[in-house]
Amino acid sequence: MRHLLVFLSLFLSVGLLSAREPIVIKLWPNGAPNDNGMREQVEGGALYVAEPILTVFPAERGNGLAIVACPGGGYGGLAMEHEGLAMADWMNRQGITYAVLKYRMPNGHNEVPLSDAQQALRIMRQHAGEWNVQKLGIMGSSAGGHLASTVATHFTDAATRPDFQILFYPVITMDPTFTHMGSHDNLMGKNPSKELEEKYSNEKQVDTDTPPAFILHCTDDDVVPVANAVAYYSALAKNGVSASLHIYPAGGHGWGYNDSYDFKRQWTGELEKWLRILAE
Repeated sequence: MRHLLVFLSLFLSVGLLSAREPIVIKLWPNGAPNDNGMREQVEGGALYVAEPILTVFPAERGNGLAIVACPGGGYGGLAMEHEGLAMADWMNRQGITYAVLKYRMPNGHNEVPLSDAQQALRIMRQHAGEWNVQKLGIMGSSAGGHLASTVATHFTDAATRPDFQILFYPVITMDPTFTHMGSHDNLMGKNPSKELEEKYSNEKQVDTDTPPAFILHCTDDDVVPVANAVAYYSALAKNGVSASLHIYPAGGHGWGYNDSYDFKRQWTGELEKWLRILAE
């Protein structure tokens, strides 16, 4: 009996040690360098994020990869669970340190989400030794995919350039003919200049230094046209950037890590394979 109690004690101790608590980090403890004009939650308005934070799930035995995830929500909200937090355990099991970004809504101030995402990359790199971060990627879904692709095409230095990008059914363009107009209006306002639309049409901002990409979309997506993913992939290929595009025949929009998505086994397997190669 005594041996059994010792065994159970050791088992529980190991279990507690392996179930690491996430680390929550304030992006701007001394105040953000910019402002979106929001002071409180307005009924029917965009999500008010009083304090942007990064929730980090360090891998127990990291393989050198780390990812910052940007949930979607049309730049008016955040699908934190199925496009963010739900993937933490899956990523950790692969040896990947994973972080979910709760970023501020633009509210027409286009520079605000990008500054939060770039700061998240800086923070991850500041902890590179502690979390074994050798390659740092940016990931995003829907409007979060637009933010991730903006990070990948608008970096200003080595600290803000991701090493790779993963995009789920992303908004890519701000061209009104095939963008998601909700994201367009929330990011830049209803009547932005053509210059601003072009700046945030990320298929037009790709160059040879844009990081490798893994892109997923569905043919029948009636929220964000699949032409967004195709345009971005074409721009990457034209510039000689390594890219993998996976278009599934059905599924619509916004499936994230949901088990109900018919092609979950396919996309998770393909992404796991891509990440394994990346870690080599």
